[in-house]
Amino acid sequence: MVLVLRMAVRAFWERGYDGVSVAQVCAEAGIAAPSLYAAFGDKNALFEKACALYTEHLDEVLERDLSAPTARQAVERLLRSSAEHFTAPGQPPGCLVTGEPRLTERRGRTRDMSRARLRRAAAEGELTSVAEADGVAAFIDTVLTGMAARAREGADRTQLLDAARHAARAWPA
Repeated sequence: MVLVLRMAVRAFWERGYDGVSVAQVCAEAGIAAPSLYAAFGDKNALFEKACALYTEHLDEVLERDLSAPTARQAVERLLRSSAEHFTAPGQPPGCLVTGEPRLTERRGRTRDMSRARLRRAAAEGELTSVAEADGVAAFIDTVLTGMAARAREGADRTQLLDAARHAARAWPA
């Protein structure tokens, strides 16, 4: 059933929650609706499980990126890995989390983790204040959202890595 879940991830990522029906997932996966319902529950439960599968890897990468020795390195890693993820071969462009209105809370979790890392940088003297840390966090969140949108519009990896590089240069002096 992991294959069915992966197919559901792709369907929700490409078409959004409202653009996917259980019948479509069943047809794409080659299973009967009762089997899907028995394995995953209703459409909402399928969506939640698909999102959990999708975000499992993202959480690992986010934690790795944010664990860099300095906040500046953490931001650089986060921007680069996001550009790579948004343009990875064999998957839809952009980001399921960024593109799906139902995942506002999940986007908030990423923002909170980034903000916490940057506030730690303020406490350690790498940034001048909590206000500056919060401003950098808001900037990074905006850049990530924009990069995901640009990927969905057709921007390639080179373009997003270039944007990530320029955004990293905006680090406070």
